[in-house]
Amino acid sequence: MPVNLKGRSFLTLKDFTPEEIEYLLKLSADLKAKKRMGIRGNLLAGKNIALIFEKPSTRTRCAFTVACIDEGAHPEYLGKNDIQLGHKEDVKDTARVLGRMFDGIEFRGFKQSVVEELARYSGVPVWNGLTDTYHPTQILADFLTIQENFGHLKGIRLVYCGDGRNNMANSLMIGSAKMGIHFVIAAPKSLWPESSLVETCQAIAKETGATIQFMEDALEAVKGADAIYTDVWASMGEEDKMAERVALLSPYQVNSKLMAATGKESTIFLHCLPAVKGKEVTEEVFESKNSKVFDEAENRLHTIKAVMVATLAN
Repeated sequence: MPVNLKGRSFLTLKDFTPEEIEYLLKLSADLKAKKRMGIRGNLLAGKNIALIFEKPSTRTRCAFTVACIDEGAHPEYLGKNDIQLGHKEDVKDTARVLGRMFDGIEFRGFKQSVVEELARYSGVPVWNGLTDTYHPTQILADFLTIQENFGHLKGIRLVYCGDGRNNMANSLMIGSAKMGIHFVIAAPKSLWPESSLVETCQAIAKETGATIQFMEDALEAVKGADAIYTDVWASMGEEDKMAERVALLSPYQVNSKLMAATGKESTIFLHCLPAVKGKEVTEEVFESKNSKVFDEAENRLHTIKAVMVATLAN
């Protein structure tokens, strides 16, 4: 049965089937190939896209902007001081206004409830560019990068080291469960994800052949890993916790010893960026041939373009 995502919002990978995620990755690869060949598209010609940013961004903002322009759409950046969202006007009223003027809305901010409310009331596709809970567009870029390196996703062993209850760990766990990946979180128990989300992912994993594991010993966790992933130890808004996190998470730093513990020379290193080098990852690993972080960053563009094209194109 052909995949049709037209009119759908992209808020969390929980809402998408493995077949739909696979379709988005294939479309991403096709659009990337066309971009590399210098083929400009018009799949979003005449569309106007609102880009709402409560949190600052490099990759997400640039990827949405360039993706819009590449396919003929007009992007309109709306910073936290540019509109009344959550200040003089509640979310549902802003959503209904923007939905009458724009064809699609991207939101990057704090609360997942805000992006969900925008989707509920706007009447147009809404895309989650990051919330405190989920970061689904990043996962598509991560999976495209893994696929480019190994040729497949199913059966890959992906180990996440660090803060295991942040938006990246949550989203990688969901995506891995959906796509049949063997996913391990290496983190202290105090930073493991919420049990309700774990139960949801384990139920999905039973259907796809994925496995979800949690380990406190990082060196043990990475044995046999195809990919090691990390993120900053203190997420945006948690900078005051950095000293506490350094003490807690130093054993989970991705360094040459940890990479060697995989027992594989082919293990790749991934990071959603920006990285705090010397904390969650060493400069040596970050700059090594195993590091695919800039392929991953570029793939934000192609996967975000695919999401917009799949949900908006005529």
